[in-house]
Amino acid sequence: MSDGLSRLALSNLIGSIYDCALDPYRWEGTLLELRDALNGRQAAIRLSDLCNGQFLIYKAVGVEPHWEKEHTKHVSEVHTYLAGIHESSPSFNEPFIVSRRVSQAYQKSSRYGQEFLRPQGIVDNMFWFLMKTPTRYGRISVARHEKQGIFTDTEYEIGVLLLPHLRRAVAISNILEAKTIERARVTQALDALRCAVILTDERGGILLTNQSAEEMLRNGSFVRCVGNALSTTAVTAAAELRTALRFAARDEAGIGKSGLAIRLSEPDRPPVFAHVLPLTGSEMRMGLQPAAVAAVFVAGTPDEKDAAFTMAAAFGLTSAETRVLTKLLGGHTLSETASVLGIAGTTAKTHLENVFSKTGVSRQADLMRLATGLVPPTRSKM
Repeated sequence: MSDGLSRLALSNLIGSIYDCALDPYRWEGTLLELRDALNGRQAAIRLSDLCNGQFLIYKAVGVEPHWEKEHTKHVSEVHTYLAGIHESSPSFNEPFIVSRRVSQAYQKSSRYGQEFLRPQGIVDNMFWFLMKTPTRYGRISVARHEKQGIFTDTEYEIGVLLLPHLRRAVAISNILEAKTIERARVTQALDALRCAVILTDERGGILLTNQSAEEMLRNGSFVRCVGNALSTTAVTAAAELRTALRFAARDEAGIGKSGLAIRLSEPDRPPVFAHVLPLTGSEMRMGLQPAAVAAVFVAGTPDEKDAAFTMAAAFGLTSAETRVLTKLLGGHTLSETASVLGIAGTTAKTHLENVFSKTGVSRQADLMRLATGLVPPTRSKM
């Protein structure tokens, strides 16, 4: 444990972070806690929907309205620089501290540094890169003023401890499409979600499921019920799930990476992940089901029609291309697709090549992964 933050203070901060997973409106208060824990001046969170250029979550504290407007002038430079960082450091298993990773020469020559940071007296930034997929990008930052100086090893260690908890909260917010789960209508709210949600006790006993989870359990795909306890079809995933549930019950601050992005699908299939959210750390989360210690979220594979129409809207696919894509996402081969649709194999191949060109991928496996990321998490209203 770092000398810069007591165990109780760390536990309280992590509890606040997890509350934000179910209620994104709480991020403003949590950012204030995060900023103060790191003796910062400003803090911000951004979760972007890259398909439509909008924020699913955007909150900032300590930033004057004038400077929020000025920031938009430098978005292009910031995004270009961060893209370069992602290419050179794709894993991001630690916080990114500007004073340690960005050269003084670049800081002095950067318009962002000279026109935005320096006039405010900002001398350092700590970034947590939380999510980067074809459709989502998320990060949190805390900035320090010249009166506070640059970040030290003490703050860096706190940042390392917080990283998996921040990632878990944002990953679950993304699955929920940053929608708030209201305690008064929890059953209806959970049933409206496409993702599977399962509330369990410490031993994995199933206490509450939504409709998607019931279907997933009934089909035996990815998760299953063994003696009323939640398990998975993959042996390694089952072991990690049990470990995460024990941590969730006893020490949510100590859960760390356990239960964050448990892969349930086989390596050669589109990725399906489970995320374990501890529920015992606050009255707000316990209110979902008082006896539950954890909520397990599983973002399932997309319905092929929803996925195809979502991709058609996002990438401007024609009706013919969308029909071919729908069959491919449903598990048909290209020749089977041509036969079912009553078109020539060469025509089906041409449509597929057009889909590849418009979406920027070159393989059917990548097309499926892209569809998994694009499909909305709430159920279609039929």
